[in-house]
Amino acid sequence: MRTTFHLTSGDEDHQKTVLTIAENLSKDETVEMDDIAVVAQAEGIDPLTQGGTHSDTVASLLDAGLSFKACSNTLDTMDLAEGDLVEGVEKVSSGAGELTRLQEDGYAYVRP
Repeated sequence: MRTTFHLTSGDEDHQKTVLTIAENLSKDETVEMDDIAVVAQAEGIDPLTQGGTHSDTVASLLDAGLSFKACSNTLDTMDLAEGDLVEGVEKVSSGAGELTRLQEDGYAYVRP
């Protein structure tokens, strides 16, 4: 199974909740997960940036095999460069486009 999480909120508690749910899913031995992807856009981009709130958690989850995708439109709007992202975060053309592609590829969509 494959799942994608949609992270759009600037609220630090909500960001932590999304990351915790993604991590918990990765550790759930009753579910065979092939991939877990977190797509961030708008104010939800902060944890994916170096020095951002929860960026250490993002780095840890990347090391654990989860993937993180940052919306290039958001990066442009917030005047952020690809180099501002936590190492390993993938820049995608648009958050909505990436979510659409992932769902077309069979990913379950979760927006906590």
